[in-house]
Formats: sequence, structure tokens, C-alpha cells
Amino acid sequence: MRVLRIFALLAVVLVLIVGAPLAVAAQTPTPSAPVFTLSTVYPSQTVGLGEEVTLSLKLHSTYPAQIVRLEARQVAEGWTASFRGGGRIVQSVFADGTTDASVDLRLEPPKDLKAGTYRFVVVARGEQAQAELPIELTVREKVPAKLSMETSDLLTMRGTPTTTFRWSVTLKNDGDEDLSVNLSATAPAGFQVKFMYSGQEVSNLPVEANRSKSVSVEVKAYITPNAGSYPVTIRAESGNLNASLNVTAEVAGQPDLKITAPDGRLSGKATIGQETALKVIVQNNGSAPARGVTLSSSEPSGWTITFDPKKVDEIPAGQQVEVTAKLRPADKALAGDYMITLRAQPEDSTTASAEFRITVTTSTLWGVAGVALIAVAVLAVGLVVARFGRR
Repeated sequence: MRVLRIFALLAVVLVLIVGAPLAVAAQTPTPSAPVFTLSTVYPSQTVGLGEEVTLSLKLHSTYPAQIVRLEARQVAEGWTASFRGGGRIVQSVFADGTTDASVDLRLEPPKDLKAGTYRFVVVARGEQAQAELPIELTVREKVPAKLSMETSDLLTMRGTPTTTFRWSVTLKNDGDEDLSVNLSATAPAGFQVKFMYSGQEVSNLPVEANRSKSVSVEVKAYITPNAGSYPVTIRAESGNLNASLNVTAEVAGQPDLKITAPDGRLSGKATIGQETALKVIVQNNGSAPARGVTLSSSEPSGWTITFDPKKVDEIPAGQQVEVTAKLRPADKALAGDYMITLRAQPEDSTTASAEFRITVTTSTLWGVAGVALIAVAVLAVGLVVARFGRR
């Protein structure tokens, strides 16, 4: 029994002695295997008949620095393959083991090429490894270039002389080639047209093959236009391709009121305790009638101002009306200059206002009464002197 215990103890010690180095070896990281790859971003493409294809190849190698030979091992019948770098035909690249090496592969089709699928295999051969890259080209007839322009908005938009008219216009490239599209517009005199894309004003926009882009077209008058319809032609051009869209900015008339006086002087006179009539002119310098014009005022405390009439049914464009403002200063007002504000508010437009300077004076009746009192006082004093002076 004692012998068995001794053997068991020896076995445990042996395992510990042998297992410790194994555990240390397991924890030691093994170096990663070298990498040697050849790649391109788009190894499968669709191209048009007769179109040359140039692919950018990238060689990634972690092997020691070396020269890598390039070879097009499989080339579709009739095609010509060549490697190009630095503007010349090359047969190899230098891989330094740290940075990727780049080279272009040019594939030139035969003149009698037909639509179909064509396959190629490119080989990069180094001293310790090699890599292969399969390439597939699908050749078809090109879709003719076509540029179109459309909008889902109403072609005619209505607004005021200060409105910025906006249309969301979609440019569509239905061809197989990318287009650089120039944008322009023909607008009536006094109008400005802007093309906005992603919050910036543009005059040229790239539109990729078989893609579309939306641009905002803004039309605004920089002078006050008369009421009427203003046509705008939007154009998109790329080489011999062009598209156009006709839209209309319909400007509705808008009243533009101004308050003045018959002589043009915004001033008047009033007397304490009396009502004074002030003539006021309300002009409509806009391009539409001003309807339902209500007169109102702001005046010093204790004053009253009424209007005759209080409301004007309509002031036609380019015409004016005369209104009487009846002023009554506060009974305890002091003589001096005061400011009042008169307003004219149409139903569907902005309020017009003007400030008038009112010079307030005291009533002449008070002056007459004062003179009379003085005369009575003088007469009374004279009578008293005459009567008592004899004694």
C-alpha cells in the first residue's frame, strides 16, 4: 500500500515537471503567416461595346522586399491585356513588404467584339508566393445618353411681390455615362433665379449614370413687380444633351398704404378743452386695392381721438382718401408739443402708421376772462381811492 502511494506521488511530480514547459509554450504567441494578395475594387463590371477598360490593381505583401512579376494568364479571345505604371507598360512591381504596390491593368477589346461575358485571370508571382485575381466583364450595347427634367410641384405658383417662388426639380440621367450638368434659367427683367443643392447655390451638378438628383429652383423679384404672370424657363445642359422646364410665377397685387397730410407736413395744432379737426390722407401706392381699412391711434393719456370715417371700405390701387381725425387734448394738459400715432390697417395687408407732432395751446377765452378780471379789479381800486381820497 505504501509502495502505491509512493508511485502516485512520483506520477504527480512528473506531470507537474513536464506540464510546466508545455503551459509556457502554449502561452507563447506564434508569428502570423505572411500575406500576399492581389485585388481590385470592382472585379466584375458591365461595359459598353468597344469600350476600353482600365482596372486599378493593388498588391499587398508582408514578405520581405522583392520584385513581383505580373502576368495575364487567361485573356479572353481577341482582347489585349497590358500592365501600366508611371505612364509606361510594365511587367513587374516592387513590393517593399510594408506599403501596397499599385499598377493599372488595361483591357482593350477587338473591333468585332460582340455582347457577352468575358473572363480574365491576372497572376502576381513573387519569390515565395503568388496570387491570382479573376476578372469578369459583361459587354453590352450602351444605352444612349438621355437627360430629363421634371417637377412634382405645380407649374404655376401664386404669391405676392415679396414671395420667393420655389420648385423642386429632378434631373435624371438615363444613360450609361456620368454627366456634368450646367444649370441656367431665363426670367423676366427684375427677377433672379437661384439653383440650390444641399443648402448651397450651384450652377453645375454632376449626375451619375442611371441616377437622378433633386435641386431647388428659387425665383424672386428684386424690384416690386406689378400684378401679373411671369414665365420662367429652367434649362439643364451637358454637351449636346439638354432639357428644359417652363414654370410661371403668378404675382398677385398687394396694397401698400401710406399716411400723410394734405400739405405733406405731419403736424397740427390743438387747443386744451376743445376738439380740433386734423385732415389726414391715406394713400395706396400698391398694385391691388386695400379693402376694409380701419383707422386707429395712439395718443397721450387723457386725450381722445376719433375718425370720420372710422373705416374705409376700399382704397383702389394708386388712389387716396381723406380722413378727418378729431383731436381733443386732456383738460389738464399743459401747453407744448405732443406726439400722436395714426394707423391704417387693411384686412389682408400690413399696417401703415405715421407720427404727427401736435402743438397744444390754451383757449383764448381764458385770456379774455383774465383781461376782464384785471379791468374789474382796476375799476374797483379806482372807485375806492376816489371815495376815500376826498376825506
